[in-house]
Parts: sequence; structure tokens; C-alpha cells
Amino acid sequence: MTLMKALPRAAVIGAVFSATAFFTSASIAQDEIAESHLAAAKRVAEVTKVLEPFDDILPILAEQTRTAFIQAEPARAEEIIEVTQEVALQLAPTRVDLNSLVYQAWAKNFTEDELNELAVFYQTDLGQKLTSTLPVVTQLSVGAAREWQDKLSTDMVTMVQQELQKRNQPQ
Repeated sequence: MTLMKALPRAAVIGAVFSATAFFTSASIAQDEIAESHLAAAKRVAEVTKVLEPFDDILPILAEQTRTAFIQAEPARAEEIIEVTQEVALQLAPTRVDLNSLVYQAWAKNFTEDELNELAVFYQTDLGQKLTSTLPVVTQLSVGAAREWQDKLSTDMVTMVQQELQKRNQPQ
């Protein structure tokens, strides 16, 4: 079995994400953004903790890679574990590239003054509360939307069936 066939789907998706990030970074790099504007974006990214969800990307990719290689060659498991860890440590410094892309995304979507205002807001008690509760509120909102969608789907099917039955009855 070839290694490519052994790679898990998530690793392939990760590769696509990486390619997308590369092309996005090339697009963003074409527009010059002032250092002070990027600094304001960095402050907002830090106080909103928007980078934290990305902390697991490298460890997850390392685990997926390690698993795929071990599945392909179980006899080399110890060596694969060692090499994967070494490569992951070599790639760790590239995290600054992702951070830079995030800062640029903020800077492209908000003026420097807006970012400075956001940074001030997110340092307030309310801003900190928003930062800490937004993931939970978002998760609950998505769950509520799914429940509503399921109910709506059931209602729609029932109502369409009833209407079709009415129209199909002889008059």
C-alpha cells in the first residue's frame, strides 16, 4: 500500500488548507499595510485570543502523520515517532507565518483606528467576558440552529405530504 493511500483524510485537508493559506498570503502581501496598522491588528488578535484555536494544528497534523506512517510501516514505529517529533519541532517556528496572516486579515478588514478601539474594548471587563463566552454562545447558537433546522425539515415534509394528499383526493 502506498503512503498516500494511507494518509488520513484530515491530513489531505490540512495540505489543502496550507496551499490555500499560501495563496491567501501572496494575495494579502500584495497590499502594503503600515507597521502600526499591523501592530494594532496584533493587539486585537492577542486580547481576543483568536489565535488560540490554532494552537492544536501542528500537534494534530503530527499525530495524523505519525499514525499514517506507522500504519504503512508498523515495524518502524519507534523511528517514525522520533522523526515525526523532530520534523514537528522544525516546523514549529513557522507558526509566526500563520499569526502574520491573521494580523493581516484583521488589518485588511478594519482601519487602524477601529483596531485600536477594539483593543481598548476587549481589554475591558465586558470585552474579556465576550472573548471568554463567545465560543460557548456560538456553540449553543449552532446547536439551536441545527435543532430548528431539523424541526423545520420535519414540519416541511409533513406539510408537503398533507398538501399533496389533499390535492390528490378526488373532488
